[in-house]
Amino acid sequence: MTTTRPPVTLDDVRAAAGRLEGVAHRTPVLRSRTLDALVGAEVHLKCENFQRVGAFKFRGAYHAASRLTPEQLARGIAAYSSGNHAQAVALAARELGTTAVIVMPEDAPPSKRAATEGYGAEIVTYDRYTGDRVAVAEALAAERGLTLIPPYEHPDVIAGQGTAALELIEETGELDVLLAPVGGGGLIAGSATAVKGLCPAARVIGVEPEAGDDTRRSLAAGHRVSIPVPRTIADGQALHTPGELTFSLNRRLLDGVVLVGDDEIRDAMRFAFERLKIVLEPSGATALAALLTGRAGALRGRVGAILSGGNVDAGRFARLCGPGG
Repeated sequence: MTTTRPPVTLDDVRAAAGRLEGVAHRTPVLRSRTLDALVGAEVHLKCENFQRVGAFKFRGAYHAASRLTPEQLARGIAAYSSGNHAQAVALAARELGTTAVIVMPEDAPPSKRAATEGYGAEIVTYDRYTGDRVAVAEALAAERGLTLIPPYEHPDVIAGQGTAALELIEETGELDVLLAPVGGGGLIAGSATAVKGLCPAARVIGVEPEAGDDTRRSLAAGHRVSIPVPRTIADGQALHTPGELTFSLNRRLLDGVVLVGDDEIRDAMRFAFERLKIVLEPSGATALAALLTGRAGALRGRVGAILSGGNVDAGRFARLCGPGG
């Protein structure tokens, strides 16, 4: 009997790591005695807030763009994103000597829009509550002859994102549990591919904001479901349905998804700032929030968590984490 090769494998993640070597940062892994004591396990935090563009997204964007043909690169690339993937594609395009056009919601954080433009990309906006960003981006790409690099629905993007977990395991040794945020599902799909390939007995747990639990609901239903566009401080996870490709991987690889509230995300951001001396954006703090609240259940052994990004401007950070935030 023949077996179907998964769309993304451990070998794909390893190959992506090779292409990213010397381009993406090998981000630090932090420890906290206080966190270990609270969780009751040995916790290792993979700090993707120190990645280029301030988030894990650069891994997948650069990896996918680097595999395009010279002809595709000459025509340029396009993407749609609420922020971090936009910056990642913009920087990847600059690094590879091409141009990028980014479809971005009108209400994207000003810091993310400014950073994207700073990398040289052109921005086209849409209304996230009434518009279809995929349709806008696909029409734009077709009109201008651009190659579209989606934020998560692409094997090369997923393989690139998985290199964060691969590095974590290379540094810490085998994991017993990995926690990672879930938005479109690319980070956790790539991470789970690496973890399950190297540590078959490990559990992989996704973390979503309470208002944006589309993946949790989809896993429970056994198929993709849609929810109203989430209103949450975790703007990087404000999606209404999982990706088709990422869900096909995650339904096979994930051991569960847990939810955290906006107030718990704020508490995790404060903990990271006060105890770890790092700045996390709301989506970057959801895995930490799951650890601090115990939402991931009783944990033992070696636990990894991916802190996915730190792109939040000073004003918003103060509003979220200051008194009354």
